[in-house]
Amino acid sequence: MQIDKNFYDLIIVGGGPAGLSAAIYMARAKYRVLLLEKAGIGGQITITSEIVNYPGVERTSGKELTEQMRYQAEAFGAEFAIAEVLDMELTSEVKVIHTTKGIYRSLGVILATGANPRKLGFKGEREFQGRGVAYCATCDGEFFTGMEVFVIGGGFAAVEEGLFLTKYARKVTIVVRGDSFSCARTVSDKLKGQEKIEVIFETELVEVRGEQMVSYARFRNNRTKEEWVHEAGKDGGFGIFVFAGYVPNTEWIGSEVEKNEQGYLITDSNQKTNLDGVYAAGDVCVKNLRQVVTAVSDGAVAATSLEKVVSELHSKLDIPDLVKEKPKQISPKQPKEEKPQSEEEGFLTSAIKQQLEGVFAKFEHPVLLRAWLDERPLSGEIVGFLRELEGITDKIRWEEANSSNREDRILPSIELCYEDGRSSGIQFHGVPGGHEFNSFIIALYNVAGPGQAIEQEAETKLKEITQKINIKILVSLSCTMCPETVMSAQKAAAVSEKIEAEMFDLAHFPQLKEKYKVMSVPCMILNDDKVLFGKKGLNEVVSALVEL
Repeated sequence: MQIDKNFYDLIIVGGGPAGLSAAIYMARAKYRVLLLEKAGIGGQITITSEIVNYPGVERTSGKELTEQMRYQAEAFGAEFAIAEVLDMELTSEVKVIHTTKGIYRSLGVILATGANPRKLGFKGEREFQGRGVAYCATCDGEFFTGMEVFVIGGGFAAVEEGLFLTKYARKVTIVVRGDSFSCARTVSDKLKGQEKIEVIFETELVEVRGEQMVSYARFRNNRTKEEWVHEAGKDGGFGIFVFAGYVPNTEWIGSEVEKNEQGYLITDSNQKTNLDGVYAAGDVCVKNLRQVVTAVSDGAVAATSLEKVVSELHSKLDIPDLVKEKPKQISPKQPKEEKPQSEEEGFLTSAIKQQLEGVFAKFEHPVLLRAWLDERPLSGEIVGFLRELEGITDKIRWEEANSSNREDRILPSIELCYEDGRSSGIQFHGVPGGHEFNSFIIALYNVAGPGQAIEQEAETKLKEITQKINIKILVSLSCTMCPETVMSAQKAAAVSEKIEAEMFDLAHFPQLKEKYKVMSVPCMILNDDKVLFGKKGLNEVVSALVEL
């Protein structure tokens, strides 16, 4: 059997706690492991600012917890790739995974694709998404500062996000369909004494209306069937945050893998699906409790169950050990060293710089970063960021743009250019920190080459575009759903000379928020006219561009 660099003992699809746990266990057992994630590592839990019920960890955030999990997995030898899975061949002994970065093969697969926020289907929900209807308090809460908001749902997420929204909203009304909360009392008890929060039980949202944003909502009491209306006062509008559970991310998974009526993957006690060598873990599975602790348990069970399967296939197919060296030993976490002030300043830690060195070494060509600056403090931050980046590698250099050639540009920005100075059509307006740092690195990779792989059909459609198209993606750096849209739009720009893709950190460009009446991110604007809200993959972006 042919063994190459893209052959693994295990491929994990999904980078949340379940996938990371599986990577830790399988890599520690000295198997070659690849974890594929189409956006950022960590999954939905990264938007949770406080976790206090994870055993052995008194208090942490979702981001900190999953970053530590990734560190452990990498220390044991697990590999990571930001790539979207396009298709899977799972019925043979050797599985074939087709991705935007190419084709991978493995002896086992763990599906840990998680779930996405559920839409309720009330009248006006789709029309007003991004215009008052939102699904992520961390991403969109700030847009409702000083306004009134309604939280729809009675579970853990609704309570936690309702509490979070009190940081911004003047008043938070939690609307619960049943006669009580569906989460643990210790969670709902946090609402006691919260002056900004009101709770209404046995009620559901029927309809929202408005002009440029939600200004009217109709509710129904489920017991009496009486209806009542809330209308915007002096605010001109209000927010509707929906936290009514999740829908499993399985629509793209073929029918050969068994699912229940709701689309969740069916597994046995060892996390095995109906297919040999194919396991599932985390929120994507049929289960009673969806928490971080059960997700990591699923991942551990799936990985240890697969060890025996993979070992038997090694013998049966005469496959040599793919991992020769011993895994690195993880040292106990040390207290943070006090560093001189000069070392603490800056945008990139030494650990990130070390990781970037490996990424930049793969670049086929240098990249020029052109800084379009103005008098705002943000321009100074951009210069500082670019100087740090340039200091890591000779594959990146930056220059300040000619101030007399600004045209109608929105400043400041970082323009990604080819080494000969030609623009790639990709711009970042702001310092690409937070969740957008990964999308910035991927954009550099696409400009420098070899770049991310792309489906032939999508590439053909992009190259057939003859009109100039400008894409603006308005984001928040705390948004976990934004990077996929940014990366998809910028991949389109890297493929077609007719397409421009600009990312805007809305914290620095409030005029765009006002112009397009944006109350949710990501927001994608095509040719300053067509406005689309919600996370978009590459195929969805291509379809939107072709329809123009």
